[in-house]
Amino acid sequence: MGSTATSNWDIEIRPEQPWWKPDLKEFWHYRDLLMLLVKRDLTAQYKQTVLGPVWLVLQPLLTTLVYTVMFGMLARWSPKGIPALLFYLSGIVPWTYFSTVTTRTSRTFVSNASVLTKVYFPRLVMPVSTTISALFSLIVQLGLLVVIILFYTLFRHYQWTPSPSLIALPVVIALMSILGLGIGILVSAVTTKYRDLGFLVAYGVQLLMFVSPVIFPLSLVAEKNPALLPFIKANPMTAIIETVRTMFFGGPIDWAGLGYTAIFSSVLFIVGLAIFQRVERSFADII
Repeated sequence: MGSTATSNWDIEIRPEQPWWKPDLKEFWHYRDLLMLLVKRDLTAQYKQTVLGPVWLVLQPLLTTLVYTVMFGMLARWSPKGIPALLFYLSGIVPWTYFSTVTTRTSRTFVSNASVLTKVYFPRLVMPVSTTISALFSLIVQLGLLVVIILFYTLFRHYQWTPSPSLIALPVVIALMSILGLGIGILVSAVTTKYRDLGFLVAYGVQLLMFVSPVIFPLSLVAEKNPALLPFIKANPMTAIIETVRTMFFGGPIDWAGLGYTAIFSSVLFIVGLAIFQRVERSFADII
């Protein structure tokens, strides 16, 4: 009975593309769904909250204040020439975006199993929608950074000298998006079989912040313990955070570090995309 039923299907759906080759035309065909999911993420994130979107500003600001007191005033890790509040906020904003994209996209298959096993659409739509919705938060928080910089310039006599390379900030943001998305989709593919990895990634991202120049400048590491410098520079987020600070506050850009991050992010994204595409074909059976 079972073998007869399975051999008499009227329609059999099979992938038209090999697993290692993404169907970009199909992905573009579902762009309306992509925008709908972005809108859903933005609406659901602060639904039934008292402060609503104010949390977009309040969260990084409160974290920055804590870091300013603990690491800037007490430990005196912030560099001279940049107010501690601006130094820590300029590191927290890009790091928050990266960690948000990484942790949320890493739960794509597990968190959306009820939808993904019932309705067909390119599975890549979901992690990309998460990345775009997080981008909205990044833009708001970068606006907060600019407002506070202007406050220091107008009322605290701070001489703001942004780098002309600030116009290339969207390129750095795109690079950061590729890095976070690449890690996220790679982890999401593996967690369909090994759920423990999801917890490990969430914990690992928190630890990774402490080997990133979010709470300390690279110049401090070079001065206190230069042997650790190569390990910190091996973190692909190091060059991104340093470049963002350089763009806002001036100074030389580490092109070698940025090039390393670009290569690392591109390779990781390609590998993650290939594995993601392969796992999505058998996702319903594994989950």
